[in-house]
Amino acid sequence: MSTITKEPAGVGGTRRKFNKLVSNPVFEDYSLRYAPKSFRTWSQYAVFSAALGGIAYLADQAIGGSLAVQFGFENAFWGIIAAATIIFLTGIPIAYYCAKYNVDVDLLTRGAGFGYLGSTITSVIYASFTFIFFALEGSIMAQAFNLYFGIPLPIGYALGSLMIIPLVTFGMTLLSKLQVWTQPIWLTLLFAPPIAVLATDPQAISNWTNFAGASPSGSSFNPLMFGSAAGIALALIAQIGEQADYLRFMPDKTKKNSFGWWLAVLGAGPGWVILGATKQLMGSFFASLAFTHGTPLAKANEPIQMYHTGFTYILGSGMAAVSVATFFVILSQIKINVTNAYSGSLSWSNFFSRLLHAHPGRVVYIFFNVGISLTLMELNMFSVLGHILGFYSNVAVAWIGAVTADLVINKPLLKLSPSYVEFKRAHLYNFNPVGFGSMAVASFISVLAFFGVFGAYAAAYSAFIALGVSFILSPIVAIITKGKYYIARNPNYHAGVQHSAMNCVACGFEYETNDMAACPFHQGSICSLCCSLDSSCHDECKKPHALPVLSYGSPMV
Repeated sequence: MSTITKEPAGVGGTRRKFNKLVSNPVFEDYSLRYAPKSFRTWSQYAVFSAALGGIAYLADQAIGGSLAVQFGFENAFWGIIAAATIIFLTGIPIAYYCAKYNVDVDLLTRGAGFGYLGSTITSVIYASFTFIFFALEGSIMAQAFNLYFGIPLPIGYALGSLMIIPLVTFGMTLLSKLQVWTQPIWLTLLFAPPIAVLATDPQAISNWTNFAGASPSGSSFNPLMFGSAAGIALALIAQIGEQADYLRFMPDKTKKNSFGWWLAVLGAGPGWVILGATKQLMGSFFASLAFTHGTPLAKANEPIQMYHTGFTYILGSGMAAVSVATFFVILSQIKINVTNAYSGSLSWSNFFSRLLHAHPGRVVYIFFNVGISLTLMELNMFSVLGHILGFYSNVAVAWIGAVTADLVINKPLLKLSPSYVEFKRAHLYNFNPVGFGSMAVASFISVLAFFGVFGAYAAAYSAFIALGVSFILSPIVAIITKGKYYIARNPNYHAGVQHSAMNCVACGFEYETNDMAACPFHQGSICSLCCSLDSSCHDECKKPHALPVLSYGSPMV
């Protein structure tokens, strides 16, 4: 936790001193800050590869298999395609702004219509995504432990959780190496089984397209089941936040690297869903294959069962197939759960720093996030996967819909939102009704729809309702409020304006000026983290007598 020592620092009279976890950039990874140029030493390829490794999870296969079992082939297929299309389109502007302004999705949300405290809610939404999917991935790893080693599931849950913690402690510095080194073997093991099946089993495709699972409509199309399937798949829309956690470390875009920069941003940003949807379809394919080979329908959505069946086409039915399948599942789950734990630590850091004005360090929240995930695993959340994701998608889609509308309509078209991303407390209103209000209304309506208040069709398409309402409401509210709740004071320093590095008057450390704000309380420039943690200033800088509030388009520099 940050502590205060009695050293002069402006009129506040104290100097903030961070503990070693916070002041060490390798541990902290600029979790609550703009990622400075001096720290962004990775190439576009390294960032792209690390971000791609972050989607190595087998939850896609589990979700695809669950959809096929629950809704039959055709509803699952078109539901996955529809969700992937929406996820790709909404992901483009989020990836671009996070990469250009070097901020994570929490900081982006602050400036994209939610306000400084308004985005605390979305921090919890995003943190929920990370621990729900950590628990899902950990459950899949425990299933592999159980099949191969005979380890009981409760012990496997704990083992799979604890082994992740040391890997995440060193942040992007270690994660980038882990993802790059394991990528070739992971891709080989991912695609080898389906290729082998398609090459040797001509009936496999026919069995897949006719797979009915437990669906009342069989394998044929049903609009209600299609809507429900797409809604569950749309729960993955928040994955763009984890991609942004890597993309914020992209190097600056220049004329020389422009093509590669865009390729990396699009590939590692919205492009994740191309591979993600492919894996979901593979999951539905393998679920039908596993069922055909005698796996009970209730277990056909377990990735270890899927890949055990798939590897038998290459290695036969002996221990070799089980061993390779187990290795692949464990490798995949390590690759994704380091990302889930890492992203969760960022979100919880953002949430608690704003509420408690304290920051013990990103590393502390790794344990917090993993602890919640382990609890969910022990409660056997895998058995109610569809219900959890179906409900969660309503809120997640409403959030992403409001952010996307701000980035593609309110900023460039209406010009009511600042053209840059402003994330500093000193420059933001606590609540902006444009994004926060739109998300709240959309979530409320869609959750009512999900629970059947408006009938069967509205329940099936509740996630689409969430997206439509939030996307439409955002520009409407921006027009009504004339965009006046985006910027609370004149932004003396903002992204895109070049200054030399400066020392924070509160903590004394040097930061690039995109991370700094003028502070009348401390009578100097203060870094964004010290500004967030200050509980004594009472937003002095936003009061009328402190600094004139000018148009966001005319910052004093």
